[in-house]
Amino acid sequence: MKPVSELLKKREGTLWHVRPDDSVYSALQLLAQHEVGALVVMDGGRLVGIVSERDYTRKIALQGRSSKDTTVAEIMTAQVLTVAPGTGTRACMALMSEKKVRHLPVVDKGTVLGMISIRDIMDDIIADHERTIAQLESYIST
Repeated sequence: MKPVSELLKKREGTLWHVRPDDSVYSALQLLAQHEVGALVVMDGGRLVGIVSERDYTRKIALQGRSSKDTTVAEIMTAQVLTVAPGTGTRACMALMSEKKVRHLPVVDKGTVLGMISIRDIMDDIIADHERTIAQLESYIST
């Protein structure tokens, strides 16, 4: 399995983020614009949380709050699980499954390099399995 740093290479320079004092509405606009399910919350270059579609549905929509009048800080998940760039995709899958999360920021020495999703992990695992199957089929047919 690949380290997650390999998965991030596909989208270098695409770390979308919001500030804690941004409105939830502006975060939703960014999620929709980039077709992602979560954003890192940065305060002065420091990771302070993650905000996801799940946070929105559970803490805004279901509670009848206004996304325009609520700040990201009010609904974000502040205790963020992170992984290092060298963490393997299988280890990430295990962590995501155990902790029931769909997104993991990749952090190196306090710097956020990007974020991976469960979709990224699944795509990598499927591609790895397809490579293994192709190699076995080639071995059997020779």
